[in-house]
Amino acid sequence: QVHLVESGGGSVQPGGSLRLSCAASGSIRNYAMAWHRQAPGKERERVANISPSDSTHYADFVEGRFAISRDDAKNMVYLQMNSLRPEDTAVYYCHTMSTPWWGQGIQVTVSS
Repeated sequence: QVHLVESGGGSVQPGGSLRLSCAASGSIRNYAMAWHRQAPGKERERVANISPSDSTHYADFVEGRFAISRDDAKNMVYLQMNSLRPEDTAVYYCHTMSTPWWGQGIQVTVSS
């Protein structure tokens, strides 16, 4: 089992940036990794995912504002978020795809 811990969340004004980090307790080299988010009263939705070969996919609502990356030597996954909007406010989760391994989530709030 791999434990995932997110960091880097917080509050930011619209148009600002945040970089989320996900630290894994073990090797993630052979796994696709993803970031999901859940806003109050809404279902959890996938934001972005990255394959073991660094192929990436983004939800339509990202519109080129976010970038997912990974550093398998450090067992880390990142989500760089730019041009943040109030509707990006949510709890963001790191997930090892095709497994039940999820992080505990971290709050991102975009507000003026």
